[in-house]
Amino acid sequence: MAPGNKSFVTQFILMGLTDQPDLQLPLFFLFLGMYTVTVMGNLGLIILILLNSHLHTPMYFFLFNLSFIDLCYSSVFTPKMLINFTSKKNIISYMGCMAQLYFFCFFVNSECYVLTSMAYDRYVAICNPLLYNIVMSPKVCSSLMLGSYLMAFSGAMAHTGCMLRLTFCDANTINHYFCDILPLLQLSCTSSFINQLVVFFVAGINIIVPSIAIFVSYGLIFSNIFHISSMEGRSKALSTCSSHIIAVSLFFGSMSFMCLKPSSAGSMDERRISSVFYTNVVAMMNPLIYSFRNKDVKTALRKTVSGIQIRNSVFLCRYSKYRKILFSIIIILLVSSYVISFLSYSRNLRLNLFILIIQEHFSPYSSFA
Repeated sequence: MAPGNKSFVTQFILMGLTDQPDLQLPLFFLFLGMYTVTVMGNLGLIILILLNSHLHTPMYFFLFNLSFIDLCYSSVFTPKMLINFTSKKNIISYMGCMAQLYFFCFFVNSECYVLTSMAYDRYVAICNPLLYNIVMSPKVCSSLMLGSYLMAFSGAMAHTGCMLRLTFCDANTINHYFCDILPLLQLSCTSSFINQLVVFFVAGINIIVPSIAIFVSYGLIFSNIFHISSMEGRSKALSTCSSHIIAVSLFFGSMSFMCLKPSSAGSMDERRISSVFYTNVVAMMNPLIYSFRNKDVKTALRKTVSGIQIRNSVFLCRYSKYRKILFSIIIILLVSSYVISFLSYSRNLRLNLFILIIQEHFSPYSSFA
């Protein structure tokens, strides 16, 4: 290559969560289990809200959107992370990296504003219960969600657009397990001053504005609760917003911890490990928090399960002669679907997973070879 020429990057190498080979397989199964719980929990909550008409209220409308965001948010990088655990080289294309960065920013910002809308909903429910149905009308709820997605879209476009203007030369190893803003800025061979300004202003707005709105809402809520004379009324008011307080504390607490940490090269390893909390754990915990601490969701789940059982028992009573045949067909279909999905999985992933399993079990005896 002639002097002065630049080799522009067409793909990046993700360093991953850890570079220790012995931890790759255990981490694969750990994050696979976490992702399964995340998908089943959020998808189950979405289906439950859709099927039960008594959950068609403003509170569960926002919870429906929160579950949808968490489901998409975790799917932005977890499948790629699982593949990287079983691959020798964790490669992602340039456009794939930019797409991952965009959707990551979009869903993070969306969650910030959805949690803010939920705080406002709780404020109206506790401080103005008689006007709740008027203030939180379907039009207002839809407008709040539309505003949340528009703010998320503008923030994600700002970050991704500024990242696309940068030039990446020889360095292409991202010190992270997904395409985050700060690790990408460290690889740029052109000035990233504008990007840093965008991060300062956009991230500041998307964190400070929702945080202030949530603090003000809960300040008014707690002020109203302290004026309630009966302990039963206080506990009932607190129980209506306890799940949201936990969800807000988890999300904004982990995000604030990441933002307040220095961006030096020495702290990037710590950021990479601690970011697991807000990228994987929060999305997994939200459906569990709103399920275990919510009587309406528990009641809806029991009704839905009992309704399915009743329909199944009626069906089996009518077609009892064909029960064994039906069970046999169902088992065959399930086994076939698992076999087909396994065979359709990438050949390299299966081979790498097999090699990792062999190494995991037989590595102690490699010295006798």
